[in-house]
Amino acid sequence: MENQEKMKLGISSCLLGHKVRYDGGHKYDNWLVETLGEWVDYVPVCPEVGCGLPIPREAMRLVGDPSAPKLLTQKTLIDHTERMKSFCDTTVESLKSKGLCGFVFKSKSPSSGMERVKVYPEKGGAASRNGVGIFANAFLKVNPLLPCEEEGRLHDPMLRENFIERIFIMQRWQNLIADKPTPGKLVEFHTRHKLLLMAHSPVHYKSMGKLVAEAAIKPFADVLDSYFTELMTAAKKTATPSKHQNVLLHILGYFKKELSAFEKSELITLIDNYKAGLVPLIVPITMLNHYVSKYGKAYLAEQHYLKPHPIELKLRNHC
Repeated sequence: MENQEKMKLGISSCLLGHKVRYDGGHKYDNWLVETLGEWVDYVPVCPEVGCGLPIPREAMRLVGDPSAPKLLTQKTLIDHTERMKSFCDTTVESLKSKGLCGFVFKSKSPSSGMERVKVYPEKGGAASRNGVGIFANAFLKVNPLLPCEEEGRLHDPMLRENFIERIFIMQRWQNLIADKPTPGKLVEFHTRHKLLLMAHSPVHYKSMGKLVAEAAIKPFADVLDSYFTELMTAAKKTATPSKHQNVLLHILGYFKKELSAFEKSELITLIDNYKAGLVPLIVPITMLNHYVSKYGKAYLAEQHYLKPHPIELKLRNHC
C-alpha cells in the first residue's frame, strides 16, 4: 500500500481515554488508540461536555418517541434536549470543515449511540432498544455516506475490516477531489478500485463504470456526485467469501502463461480453502502478491484490492 498522510477520524472522546463520562471515567479502547491510532489523527467529540454539562454529572437517558426523543437526567428529569440540539447544530457543521474520513461512536450512549440505544416511555415502563443518540442522529443525517461505526461493532472482524476499507476509500476519494479531478483521473481511480468494488458489489461496479464512461459528455460535477454515492454505497456492502473467491480466481486468470499447472492448482486449493473457512484471506492474497511482483503485473500491482489498508492492521488474518 502506498504511503499516505494520516487521515482524520472523528471519535467519541471517552474512547481515547478522556475522562469525560458522567461518572468521571472513560472507555479507553486499546485497538482504536494503539493500533488504528498509528494510521489516523483523531478528532475527539464529547457532546455532553461540549454542550456545557459538568464532569461528573447526573446520568441521562432518552425518553419518549424513539424518532424524536428527549434527553433527560435519570433522577431529576432535567430536560437537556434543546441544549444538546444546539450543540449538534454548530458542531456537526464545524466538523464538515475537518475533512473527516469517518467517525467512531460510543455504543449505547444517549448522545452518541448509532443504534439500539435505550428509549424509555414517558410514563414509565420498560425501555425499547430502537433509539439513536441525539448527536449521532444529527451527524448521520448530515453525513449519510461517511463511514461510521460504533466501537462495540468493531470487535466483529468482518465489520472492522469493512469499516477500515471504507475509511481508506474515503481518504483516496478526498485526495482525488483535492487534486482537481478530471474525467481521466476518475477513470484511473475507478480502474484501481475495480477488484475491490467487485468484492463488495459487482452490481454497483457495473453501474459506476457507466458513470465513468459518461464523464466526458455529462456535467462532470454531477457525475462526481453520483459516482461518490455509488462508491460509498458499494463499499458498505459486505465483501463475502464467495465474492472474494470470484475476485481471487479472476486475478489468477492474469497468470495463464506464467504459472505451471501445479502452481495454478496450488493457488486454486488455497482459494478453495479460504472459501471453506480453513485459512484466512491473507494466505491466497500473499501468494498472489508474490506472483504480481515476480512477473511484473503492473495492472494488478495498482489494484487497491491487493493492498487496501496497512498490512499491520491484520484485517485479513481471520478465517
